[in-house]
Amino acid sequence: MAGQSDPNVSIFSGEEVEFMAEDEMVEIVPNMRMEPLNMLCGDFGPFYPQMATQVPMWLAIALKKRGKCTIRPPEWMSVENLTQILEAERESQAAFQVLPFHYVEISSLLFDYASGDIPDLYMVRSLINDIRDARFLKVESSLESFEDARSSAVKVKNLSAMEVNVVRPFEAFYKHGSPDLVPNPEAMSARRPQATDNIQRRPLRRR
Repeated sequence: MAGQSDPNVSIFSGEEVEFMAEDEMVEIVPNMRMEPLNMLCGDFGPFYPQMATQVPMWLAIALKKRGKCTIRPPEWMSVENLTQILEAERESQAAFQVLPFHYVEISSLLFDYASGDIPDLYMVRSLINDIRDARFLKVESSLESFEDARSSAVKVKNLSAMEVNVVRPFEAFYKHGSPDLVPNPEAMSARRPQATDNIQRRPLRRR
């Protein structure tokens, strides 16, 4: 996909989208006792050995790097759930299955930092790659039909962050939960008629 490799096409880089995903909550199982952490973004803990708790992804990764916890993969990352999602994605060429908004980034972070905590790692990785490819093909197909029909907007449900990042630079999109059309400012400015040199301009009055 062009949006994954061409920085001039997507609004955010892959690293920026992944950075935003690090605020997503995940479940960890600490192996140590620690007092609550009071952060600007919230309070997390207290932490007790073998007692699961929810923390942001960035904190889970920091504790994992120090050997202080294991990270529990979310339920949607099971082989059974991913297999069902992949089958549904392939059966419908128009509808997108419901997945976490940052499913691509969450899975990538877990593969990088907590691969030992993921059951059936290679099967899970393969299924997520297949799901991502199937969905990006449908995104491409939707954009091609959008351009061929010369439509002013296209509405697609259940896109992920990375997929929205690919769609966003196109001429127009809908606000989440709103039927109002939101034009692309750059496209609108390009449509504005430019003044020609042969038109006499009136001098501005001094204030």
